[in-house]
Amino acid sequence: MLFVLDVGNTNTVLGVFDEDQLLYEWRIKTDRYKTEDEFGMLIHSLFEYKGIAFSDIKGVVISSVVPPIMFALENMSRHYFNLEPFVVGKQEITDYIKISYPNPKEIGADRIVNAVSAIEEYGAPLVIIDFGTATTFCYVDENSMYHGGLIAPGINISMEALYSKASKLQKIELKAPERVIGSSTVEAMQSGAFYGFVSQVDGIIDRIKAEVGLNPKVIATGGLAGLIAKDSRTINEVDSHLTLKGLNIIYHKIKDI
Repeated sequence: MLFVLDVGNTNTVLGVFDEDQLLYEWRIKTDRYKTEDEFGMLIHSLFEYKGIAFSDIKGVVISSVVPPIMFALENMSRHYFNLEPFVVGKQEITDYIKISYPNPKEIGADRIVNAVSAIEEYGAPLVIIDFGTATTFCYVDENSMYHGGLIAPGINISMEALYSKASKLQKIELKAPERVIGSSTVEAMQSGAFYGFVSQVDGIIDRIKAEVGLNPKVIATGGLAGLIAKDSRTINEVDSHLTLKGLNIIYHKIKDI
């Protein structure tokens, strides 16, 4: 079995693979102050509930956009799994994907993992949208070459900023409203947020397609991908496990080198 960890700014997603099959998935809050022992005990409790032992795991792969957490996670892997973890981005990225980018080390590990996964699953050309703490758009050309993309404020932090900076506005649940023109403050906020993000996605995808002169397939992932995709005219597929599958693919690519 392979244990994979995708560390984001808000949440960390954990998964266990048996070959290409994702057996289990967990989502926990990212805590950069946890120690290796706290991580070890947390993972032990998750594993125990599913009947998994540390000794069942033959490899550990970590992707992280939160550098301060890595010391604890790497030591946790060594002390609890007796395994040296494979950390995405520590070695040359070009070992598992072609890059056309001035400084590849600037690219977030999650963006590279998503690209590797999407190429394997859907072919190329592609645009991958990840609705995380930030909303990222990544372009892969017809030759499976990664070119970069865009980074925009994420949906949740944008809504939190609206609530915190406008004293009369309240926190709301993001959902698809019944109509564009809201007849209350809550409806107006829901419509503005939802259709604002849908229009952002479609507008950016239209501009990418015009710039590259191609019609890439658009893959969306992240917690709110399914909600936005329902009204987007440009998103072709939603893949909630794209990043975890990418970690599994990268591990096997590197293992075979």
